[in-house]
Amino acid sequence: MPHLIGDRIILREYRKDDLIHLRTWVNDPKVVDNLSDVFLYPHTMNSTEAYLNSVLEGKGDHKGFIIAHKESEEYIGQIDLFKFDWKNRCVEMGIVIGCKEDQGRGYGSEAIMLLQEFVFDRVNLNRLQLEVHDYNQQAINCYKKCGFIEEGRLRQRHFINGKYSDTVYMGILQSDYQARIMKI
Repeated sequence: MPHLIGDRIILREYRKDDLIHLRTWVNDPKVVDNLSDVFLYPHTMNSTEAYLNSVLEGKGDHKGFIIAHKESEEYIGQIDLFKFDWKNRCVEMGIVIGCKEDQGRGYGSEAIMLLQEFVFDRVNLNRLQLEVHDYNQQAINCYKKCGFIEEGRLRQRHFINGKYSDTVYMGILQSDYQARIMKI
């Protein structure tokens, strides 16, 4: 698959040497507390390596990209597609900016915009959806900026750090995406 090229970043393939970058955040509570419960327990080097190998070998229904600096192709984070529903033309998205010095610099929104172009214009899906914890307001703001709409929430669905929080469901349709890019 070709790289998806933005103004400051590219979405590129996973590589063996990305392992060291994945290891910097997979056990960091400041990062993983915003992600799914797959990170509830510490990840060993073997489990991280097994995950990377499964992506490199194309196993499963998971497809993804490394978010990288455009010039150097150095790792910033990951943006992945999973739970493909080909009949109904929808897919779920997950994103992490794992490199702390790159957080809050707009790389996530640029990556999402590139992914939307791929999902809607190249793969011809109709719906891109995601889940986010209600306390992750920075992510929610980013998703809204990228055209996602809150479609619902499960109250007190997620328990972390002694408190329950809501799980927010957000989505964007191909028609929403087309309307937004026509304005640009």
